[in-house]
Amino acid sequence: MTEAQRERFDTLAAEAVDDLPGTFRAVLDEVPLVIIDEPTPDILRDMGYDPRDPGASRDLMGLHSGFAYTEDTVERSGSLPSQIHLFRRGIIEHLGGWAALDSDPEGDDLLYEQIAVTLLHEIGHQMGLDEDDLERLGYD
Repeated sequence: MTEAQRERFDTLAAEAVDDLPGTFRAVLDEVPLVIIDEPTPDILRDMGYDPRDPGASRDLMGLHSGFAYTEDTVERSGSLPSQIHLFRRGIIEHLGGWAALDSDPEGDDLLYEQIAVTLLHEIGHQMGLDEDDLERLGYD
């Protein structure tokens, strides 16, 4: 991924964050948003993937780590804080790659929409929603 592609992605991600309703944007005041090209080997191992498998991270678009608000207790005070990750490569691959986006006059709109859906999906996990809940809401 080129620096120009990263900048394009990150600009659209910043717009998606700015466009979030206030309640959801407030989550990001407490839970850091980390945008990286792809999951690290440690993240892949934690998720049960073999980091040596070149296809292991291809489908991963986002990740919520830590504890949801609904699971937070005083006993967890020594735990690492939650984080939300967006993985550029997974989102781009989901949309057919940069070539497909560049050839579509609505490519940036499609990318923005997928970033927003992925972001809302991960914020949903922070709020205590599971995969079935998110699928019912259309954030799968």
